[in-house]
Amino acid sequence: MQIVKEGYPFILISLILGILLVVSGFGKFSSVAGVLCIAASLFCLYFFRDPKIDITQGENLILSPCNGTVLEVSENETEKVVRVFLSVLDVHLQRSPIAGKVVSVEHKPGKFLKAMEPEAHIVNEQNIISIENENGKYLVKQVAGILARRCVCWVKPGDVLKSGDKIGVIKFSSQVDLHMPKNVKVKVKQGYKVVSGVTVFANINKES
Repeated sequence: MQIVKEGYPFILISLILGILLVVSGFGKFSSVAGVLCIAASLFCLYFFRDPKIDITQGENLILSPCNGTVLEVSENETEKVVRVFLSVLDVHLQRSPIAGKVVSVEHKPGKFLKAMEPEAHIVNEQNIISIENENGKYLVKQVAGILARRCVCWVKPGDVLKSGDKIGVIKFSSQVDLHMPKNVKVKVKQGYKVVSGVTVFANINKES
């Protein structure tokens, strides 16, 4: 299993600090603090994991861009939206839900409300990644939460992606939204557990 490169500073700094505190001989407090730092390093190792997966293959499929639990499925006059909550135990790597071209990447500064708050996807810090193909435009929103203070995007406008390609990571608990064209048939519901690049979010309805 690989580790996301953004995780190494968290892993190494806490590990080195923990070892130094344990071997320093400054007393019980130092030893306890060192053990806690080492535990934090192990947690970060787990948090920033990048497990090997088999990308789901098939025509007209829209895949989950993230791991987590579906918070909401909604639609309006122009689009359908699936919002997913990522706990600190979920893999925090995001993947492209479709094959297509990155049209734009927008960083939107904002607040750091809990990811499950109803207005979090509107007012929180986020990256908006727009990916387009012959079936329409798709927006992947990396939304920061109360612990997630940074959303990292690895793609830029002009990049051509395959379905399931890695596009970014969010540091600690957060939310990811996928905005899709109206003519898709959503396959997930509130409460569903989803896996990035594996779970089918929706099918494209070519007849609509």
